[in-house]
Amino acid sequence: MQDTISAIQCTRHGPVGRITLDRPGNLNAVDRAMAEAIMEVLTQWRDDPAVERVLLDSSSSKAFCAGGDIKALYRSIQEDGPEAAHGNMVVPYQAMQMIADYPKPIITIMDGITMGGGVGLGAHARHRVVTERSVLAMPENLIGLTPDAGGSWLLAEAPRSYGLRFALTGDRMLGAQAVAMGFADHLVPSESLEALKAALLGDIASSEETILRHYAEINQTASLDVSSEAIGKCYDVEDLGPQKGLALLLSRLESSDEVWAKTDLSRLLSVCPFSLHVTWRMQQRLHARQFSRDDAFALETELVLHMISRPDFCEGVRARVIDKDNTPSWSPALLSDVKPEDVERCFNGGELQ
Repeated sequence: MQDTISAIQCTRHGPVGRITLDRPGNLNAVDRAMAEAIMEVLTQWRDDPAVERVLLDSSSSKAFCAGGDIKALYRSIQEDGPEAAHGNMVVPYQAMQMIADYPKPIITIMDGITMGGGVGLGAHARHRVVTERSVLAMPENLIGLTPDAGGSWLLAEAPRSYGLRFALTGDRMLGAQAVAMGFADHLVPSESLEALKAALLGDIASSEETILRHYAEINQTASLDVSSEAIGKCYDVEDLGPQKGLALLLSRLESSDEVWAKTDLSRLLSVCPFSLHVTWRMQQRLHARQFSRDDAFALETELVLHMISRPDFCEGVRARVIDKDNTPSWSPALLSDVKPEDVERCFNGGELQ
């Protein structure tokens, strides 16, 4: 049985349901319509005793989901204001939480580009697969936002220092790194994906974990990076907070001769200063109180409304996505000019700045 709802394809294979993201022209960017369609199908299958497991994948090997539909969000802010745009963002968050809390096993195949909202759809499931083609990232600071879609929680749960690095820089994780960071469970060669999917859809007698282990690479690389130790020491500054910590971090990166350090320095100097402060504080808060995933989603939802209500977000989207001149004019322009009280106001329900 096959059905097409909005930007997804839905099929039933006996006791297995399959949802395939199908907006290849938009790299499967998730929007309100796609999220509502996913939740509608998952609700039906949750209450159907004949459905025992769900497979969530993409129709394209290029991308699982490249993130939220940023252009649509930008237009919504311009036409209807940030609160209306925020309402459209909340629906995908609800779909992601449904996937995370689903009572039946969901297996996600995060092959190809998986960023932002794509991480939200794929990395909260019970069983998460990546390949050597997978590229995962939470690059929200690049456009004046902050890691959302439950990404802040995943980063906080990752090995210390590395989570902060990926949160601040938005750097990309390859498949093996995603497993090491806790964003995925199994690294499967892309050439084995079709066989894996066929087994998941047809072999209901075997458990999902048994099938996945059969197709996963035997020696999955558990290392984050060849320079892991140096990176860990460099980013071991979270407790200082963003005011002191960012200055020390930039100084360490500037004095290093490592290629990765020069790349990180360039990235940190180009992203939104206010976003860096907010992202840093979010990681601190999640670590300090051991927030649950649902707690993190709630915090992110509040933060995102503040962030898209500031001029930086639309300016970031303009520079990175619309005009593509890559010269955003941030406000404030310097890390040292970000006021701690303005950052804290984002977390404490104060008036938007």
